[in-house]
Amino acid sequence: MSRRRAAIAAMIAVAITSTACDRPSTQSAAPPPDAGISLPADLSGSGPGTVVAANSMPTLDRRLTGTTSVAAKVTYVSTSGVTNQPTRVTGTVFAPKGKPPEGGWPIIAYGHPTTGVVSGCAPSSSTTLSNLSSTVLQLVEAGYVVAMSDYQGLGDDSTYHPYLDATTAGYNLVDSVRAARKVVADTSNRWAAFGLSQGAQAAWAANELNAAYGAGLDLVGTASVSPPLNVSSFVDDAANRALSKEQEPAYQALLASLKNEDPTLNLDDYRRGVVAEKWDVLLQCDFRDIDERTRAVGEITSDDLVPSSPAAADALRDLLRADDLPRRPLTAPAFVVYGGQDVLIPPSWTDAALQNACDMGDVVRVDMQPDRGHSDVDVSPVLPWIADRFAGDPAPNSCGSFITSPPRTGPDETSAQVRDGG
Repeated sequence: MSRRRAAIAAMIAVAITSTACDRPSTQSAAPPPDAGISLPADLSGSGPGTVVAANSMPTLDRRLTGTTSVAAKVTYVSTSGVTNQPTRVTGTVFAPKGKPPEGGWPIIAYGHPTTGVVSGCAPSSSTTLSNLSSTVLQLVEAGYVVAMSDYQGLGDDSTYHPYLDATTAGYNLVDSVRAARKVVADTSNRWAAFGLSQGAQAAWAANELNAAYGAGLDLVGTASVSPPLNVSSFVDDAANRALSKEQEPAYQALLASLKNEDPTLNLDDYRRGVVAEKWDVLLQCDFRDIDERTRAVGEITSDDLVPSSPAAADALRDLLRADDLPRRPLTAPAFVVYGGQDVLIPPSWTDAALQNACDMGDVVRVDMQPDRGHSDVDVSPVLPWIADRFAGDPAPNSCGSFITSPPRTGPDETSAQVRDGG
């Protein structure tokens, strides 16, 4: 494990500053790579994690193709958290070169931050994996097989993307590990999840769901950086005309997802002005729409996303509460990093979720950084923490020293006091 520790101590800063703002990426849908040639994979079986196809990625970042023994775009079977029905999900799998350790390569399921909410916004459709190729490269060089799900609906247009639906994203991550084991023969059943922003929610959800859904896999821990654990609170900010510019695109994406889930939802109860006029443009991740989308985002006002009535706000809040976390005890230890100045996911939201998790008896290392925001937190301790979980070291627990204080009243006030549990 020492080789991993040395390689990964400070590697994540590039990824989080380039992609974790949770705005749909304007680069993720550049002309997609060719389908590539079929790669050897176990296509047998059925059910979650079954691989439907595995193909090479001929226009992928050459640093990855030159460093990996396997670099594959995969289509695999997962489960919708909305309907509980099977779905097809795309993603990518990467494996190191060289001889695997005894027991096989350990696996990291990497939960990517928001890249968009419509088909074509998948990292697997980008030559740079939506600017995440450097992070994946360093994970592979540290000795991990990396499985990165695109999430349902982003790379396969047979269904929609249920944005911030925690159950779906959690299932997608668990099944990406199963798929990776069918593409890379010399893999362990031991895995960890690591996610940023949207992917941080997915990692936490996978941890909760693993007890019932992760049969045959051994989850050692999950790390979540700037996680949106309490999504229903977006409604309160919208009703109070308090959405930040960073929150507006995420809130619109939530509305679009709920409309796909329930066609009877009246979007005009929740949108007006430029949001209604430029609805489709605002949702696009296509690089060809960048200028128009940027102008439209700049024109959104605080009135454009206010619910039409208290009843409309209550109805939306009830829908989103189904995705608030935590919902059940964790299966494995967790690590959460977040900033005290986060204007996308206010720290008071995260504080409340973590207090609930601690009350459930979870083992959580909490690192709240008072002077940091959503995308500039220091994540250098995360992967050493993951390496410790694979090594079987005791997991530090901050719950005994996590103290929730009164709600934040200003941008310079933090909403919790945390002694880092190690």
